[in-house]
Amino acid sequence: MNAGNYSQIIHNNFAYVMQIQAVQHQFLLYCETERAYSPLTVETYSFALDRFCGYLQEFLGELPAIETLRTVDLRSFPGWLHDQGHQNNTIRKYLAAVKSLFKFAHRRGMISKNPASAVPAPKREKKLPNFLQPDEVVATLAQFDTTTPEGVRNQAIAELLYSSGLRVSELTSLTLNSVDVYNQTVRVLGKGRKERIIPVGSKALSALKHWIALRSQWVTSESANVLFLTPKGTIMTSSHVYRVINRAMQTTTEARQKSPHVLRHSFATHLLDNGADIYAVSQMLGHASLSTTQVYTHVSIERLKDSYKQAHPRS
Repeated sequence: MNAGNYSQIIHNNFAYVMQIQAVQHQFLLYCETERAYSPLTVETYSFALDRFCGYLQEFLGELPAIETLRTVDLRSFPGWLHDQGHQNNTIRKYLAAVKSLFKFAHRRGMISKNPASAVPAPKREKKLPNFLQPDEVVATLAQFDTTTPEGVRNQAIAELLYSSGLRVSELTSLTLNSVDVYNQTVRVLGKGRKERIIPVGSKALSALKHWIALRSQWVTSESANVLFLTPKGTIMTSSHVYRVINRAMQTTTEARQKSPHVLRHSFATHLLDNGADIYAVSQMLGHASLSTTQVYTHVSIERLKDSYKQAHPRS
């Protein structure tokens, strides 16, 4: 719906009635014009708020004026969504849209108090990360045709992602100076521009040396120091890296997610499975909090539980 349509609805309804739907239209107009949100974001907000209006209609029997709504009227909204079959993460998203609506209304003086601020959101669902089994990693890393420069580059990318657990954005920003062949490390600039030094395994180091010896044929004056290049001499993007890894995993794993981040998850999971110190793994991953790394210990625990259930006679 364009801004003109929103304005017409507002002119006809909001200024005099201030019903919830009229405020919704003004809020969406604000998101679209003043905040310049993408059409997809505005559509997502609109859908969430339509669900909220459906809840009010069912819960209160009407769509009331916004200033009459109280916290008690809103508290059942998450439960209502749950009964509709929505998962916690979706409920959190819908509730966030409602909270934004009421925050907007409060700031614009449409309501004297914000009843939505006291409505608790359900806990975020912790999804265990996808990872590959060691044999799947080996199969994935063997997918590249190392008789071609592109294949050599792709193998170096995959080996480094698994060997050092890099984020894709960290990998694509590497330069020749980032790699210390003598000390077998890579220097990475991570989130928050925090620098860290990570060990590089012998297999990854060998693949990197092979690629560095060949990369000069693709280098241009603009990319002289960039580590990973396209054949045109431009810097590889995250999309390029995603396609490389996704293609390699197509026949080597049944994991639902086939992306570079799966190699990062595999790096962390395999280290912890083999007794690595969680603090060291957290530092290598560049996590700001140890709790972020602990999700990988949950993966190992779940695997132990599965093994127990399959093998123990009284499980």
